[in-house]
Amino acid sequence: MTAVLAIDQGTSGTKAIVVDEAGRVLALAEEALHPRYLDGGGVEQDPEALWDSVVDAGRRAVAEAGVPLAAVALANQGETVLAWDRATGRPLSQAVVWQDRRSEAICDVRRHEAERVAERTGLVLDPYFSAPKMRWLRDHVTTDGVVTTTDTWLVHRLCGAFVTDASTASRSLLLELDEVAWSGELLDVFGLGDEALPEVVASDDVVGTTTVFGAEVPVTGLVVDQQAALLAEACLEAGTAKCTYGTGAFLLAQLGERAVRSTAGLTTSVAWRLAGRTSYCVDGQVYTAASAVRWATELGLVGAADQLDAVAAPDSDGVLCVPALAGLAAPWWDPQATASFTGMTLSSGRGQLVRALLEGVAAQVALLAGLVGADLGAPLTRLRVDGGLTRSHVLMQAQADLAQLPVDVYPSAHATPLGAAACARLALDPGLDLAEVVGGWTPDHVFEPAWGADRAEEFLDRWQAAATQSSLGKARP
Repeated sequence: MTAVLAIDQGTSGTKAIVVDEAGRVLALAEEALHPRYLDGGGVEQDPEALWDSVVDAGRRAVAEAGVPLAAVALANQGETVLAWDRATGRPLSQAVVWQDRRSEAICDVRRHEAERVAERTGLVLDPYFSAPKMRWLRDHVTTDGVVTTTDTWLVHRLCGAFVTDASTASRSLLLELDEVAWSGELLDVFGLGDEALPEVVASDDVVGTTTVFGAEVPVTGLVVDQQAALLAEACLEAGTAKCTYGTGAFLLAQLGERAVRSTAGLTTSVAWRLAGRTSYCVDGQVYTAASAVRWATELGLVGAADQLDAVAAPDSDGVLCVPALAGLAAPWWDPQATASFTGMTLSSGRGQLVRALLEGVAAQVALLAGLVGADLGAPLTRLRVDGGLTRSHVLMQAQADLAQLPVDVYPSAHATPLGAAACARLALDPGLDLAEVVGGWTPDHVFEPAWGADRAEEFLDRWQAAATQSSLGKARP
């Protein structure tokens, strides 16, 4: 048996699975994490807690599986960064999470570079991406050590390598997208020209070996979490798309081997480098999905995420929610946008508020789906979905209604680590075909639109008007 330990190191937790060559999950372990939300838009994690969660979850999964490992794979958050000592591996800062907005001023003073940066990188000049946060750490925390995304640090602790994969590097604002190479010119834009940067590797490169989880095995299958899910859900042909509902909601569509730049305010990234070929994807982001639900539970609107459908009213009765609790991403790119509930009356109860919150998440994703279709030159025909919030039938039905698309729910709760495991399997057996590694799948549930197109359009028009009010008029193309 060829078993792979695949680790998904995320914002609110770390998941480890052991998967066999047929894609069957033999064991699962999870460790919760608790990001700190600070005044001024700061979001931080304790790096040692990240490392401990990777080690503990991985070891528990390996012990439960009881089979020899052939490789370890790692999916990562993408844009979360930290400073650390390369000689010792010791963290020199907290991990600054992708949601962190404190580098907004760094982007603002470089706004005159936005067009050039977008053309070179496929991204938008925004605190969401890695480089502004790297600059912020250098300006406000430390000039010592190296400053990288968390994957580089975790892999260094696992096997001593100093690497990042192409998909993660493409989320930095420092990578020439077409050449998939670091740009000295872009580094200078952010004042990072003297930084030591990791080697950019493919997702099926073996970067070293580790004994952290037992016997010595290769480390490979490095990839961004969202791109890993895109792969697991077999979005291999141009125009196929998925949305993951985790801390945020992330819609990605496969572009193939052409890095088409978005004209709709979305971003273009490397999907993966596998079997000697580079695939690209276009994506849009909703910063708060499960994190908005967590906010609602902390306020007492709902007891827990698994109670959403029981609490949500059959209709929002005119209540609209713009869940911009961490700003608005594509296509507004306004970090100062704030959340809002509108349309409330004395008869509005928590059921209407909970439904409006879920519809607000679905509305953002529906708008992104339309923009993705515009960039692709043809509308999406289906939307594949994964993540914890897909358990909410209210949310998934709202998604189908507002996007006017069938919504196919991925049958496993482990899309991201399964995608990383697929990358590792290609490393172990380069003769395998990508489609063969991913395999086919049947949706756990399909949600068909129940609303007519006119009703969906009317709702989205009202919701966009509310979002415009929330964005304070500072949206950028």
